Amino acid sequence: MSAYRNDARRVTLGSSDLAVFPLALGGNVFGWTADEAESFAVLDAYAAAGGNFVDTADSYSAWVPGNSGGESETVIGAWLRSRGNREDIVVATKAGMHPEASGLKAANIKRVAEESLRRLGIERIDLFYTHRDDPETPVEEIVTALDELVREGKVREVAASNIGPERLAASLAFAEREGLARYVAVQPHYNLVSRGTYEGDLAEVTAGHGLSAVPYYALASGFLTGKYRPGGAEVASARAQGAARYLAQPRGPLVLEALDKVAEARGTEPSTVALAWLAARPTVAAPIASARTAAQLPPLLASVDLRLSPEETALLDEASA
Repeated sequence: MSAYRNDARRVTLGSSDLAVFPLALGGNVFGWTADEAESFAVLDAYAAAGGNFVDTADSYSAWVPGNSGGESETVIGAWLRSRGNREDIVVATKAGMHPEASGLKAANIKRVAEESLRRLGIERIDLFYTHRDDPETPVEEIVTALDELVREGKVREVAASNIGPERLAASLAFAEREGLARYVAVQPHYNLVSRGTYEGDLAEVTAGHGLSAVPYYALASGFLTGKYRPGGAEVASARAQGAARYLAQPRGPLVLEALDKVAEARGTEPSTVALAWLAARPTVAAPIASARTAAQLPPLLASVDLRLSPEETALLDEASA
């Protein structure tokens, strides 16, 4: 089945013809907390459930001692080759945050794209993000470099992560004025305990230009799974410190309480409810969630079929406000 064909469990990203599963699989753990065998098992289980949208970056996982970045892309590339399923998978990767290739100068964007293509073992990147805005580089230079990659057939569609509303609007205006490839999606930090990082001006620009949002930290580094509780046992996870900090914020325990209430009534997990809430937000096409093992996937995948009632949504909205 082609990755670009619509079906009942696909959503289209912005103005593109990329039809994706409404839950993106985060590849940040591949080559980090999940070795190749574990990563293959997660990818296999995701694809078997109908998933086709895999998110990675050239910088994953350069922060790990002994790693240099590109490990995740290498694992995904090996999986695509071993399964022979390249045409079934929408591959998204990013440029601009690798410690040895940071920034969005035109030359860097092009070099990073070539290196990602090599590691992934593919001829064209389906969705290529600027990983983080580079205020020192004019949007005209960034957009022109991305457009050249599209025209060369090395990138299908372009998108932006970690960008402010003003620079996003300026990028879109320049692309439209010059007839260049325009962003079809944004990847913001957005979840039940971090709404202000997207809602407001950035969401308005996204909606106004017909872009889709593909939020990262959809489960707040695991906090919204419900594993982290006031006075609870310590969780053995590489992301525990980041997740536990939400307990110190006023809305953290309130959100957990609301998630518990909805999850119990629905006979499901808090993470399922949190992802379903996020997926139903205006402009959101597919939240990103990662799994270190295949056993962690079912509650994430279950969110695709969970439709919250207006009352349940209102409860979560109030707790997270």
